[in-house]
Amino acid sequence: MALTTPGDPHAAPAHNYASYPSLVDRSVFVTGGADGIGAGIVEEFVAQGSRVGFADIQADRGAQLVERLAATEPKHVPIFYEIDLIDIEALRDGLGRAQTDLGGIEVLVNNAASDDRHTWEEVTPDYWDDRVNVNLRHYFFAIQAVAPNMLHASQGSIINIGSSSYMMQEDFFPGYAIAKSGVEGITRTLARTFGPNGVRVNTVMPGWVATDRQLTKWWSPEGEAGTLEDQAIKRRIYPAEFAQMVLFLAADDGAACTAQQFMVDGGRF
Repeated sequence: MALTTPGDPHAAPAHNYASYPSLVDRSVFVTGGADGIGAGIVEEFVAQGSRVGFADIQADRGAQLVERLAATEPKHVPIFYEIDLIDIEALRDGLGRAQTDLGGIEVLVNNAASDDRHTWEEVTPDYWDDRVNVNLRHYFFAIQAVAPNMLHASQGSIINIGSSSYMMQEDFFPGYAIAKSGVEGITRTLARTFGPNGVRVNTVMPGWVATDRQLTKWWSPEGEAGTLEDQAIKRRIYPAEFAQMVLFLAADDGAACTAQQFMVDGGRF
C-alpha cells in the first residue's frame, strides 16, 4: 500500500516480519476488514497462511481486497461477508456462515469502527446510540456468537481493536472516544470469564495509523507535525506494522497474554 512517495522521510522502512507456524490454517474472522487497519490485518493473516473471513458494509472495497489478495496469495484467498454490523441478527447470521465456511473461528478480531468528527454540543440521543452501535455494541455480540465454540475447544484468541483517543483526552469525537473506552471493559471482563477455559481476550490500541481514510479525510500538515512531535519514532505508522501485534496475540506465541492493552503508536502516548 503506497501511501508515501519514494524518498519520503516519513515512509515505512522495509521489514522482514516473523512467520508463525501456529497461524497456518488457523481460522480467523476480522470485522471492518475491507480497508484501513482492518484490511492490513486481513492481508497479514492471509500472508501467514491462515483461513480468513472478514466482514464489512463496503461491498465494493471488500470485493476489491479479495481480488487483490487472490492475485498475490491464490492458495489463501479470504472470504468476504457483506454485513451491516449494526444489525446484530445479520452479524450473528454472518458469523454462523463463517464458522461453517472456515471450519470454526479460532481467532476473532473486533476491528470495525468509525471515527467521524463531531462536537459534544451537536450530539443527539440518536447520534449517541449510533456511535455506541458502530464502535462498541457489535464487539460484544460478535464475541457472544463465537465464544461458545472456543470455550468448548479450550482455546481461542479474541482481539479487540481499541483507541488511544480517550486516554489522550482528544476532544474532536467524544461519542467515538467514549464508546472506544468501553472496549477495555469488554476485554478485561471477558478475559477473566473465559480464561479458565483457555480463551484469551486482549486489546490492541493504535495511535495515528496512516490509512487511506486518515490521509484523505483527516490529515493536515499541522496535525501530522504535532503527532510526530509527540511520537518517539519520528515517522508514520502503517497498517501492516500495527497488524504484527495482532498476529502475535493470535499465534501460540502470545499464549500467556490476556486481559492486556497493547499500544502500537510509535511511542506517542
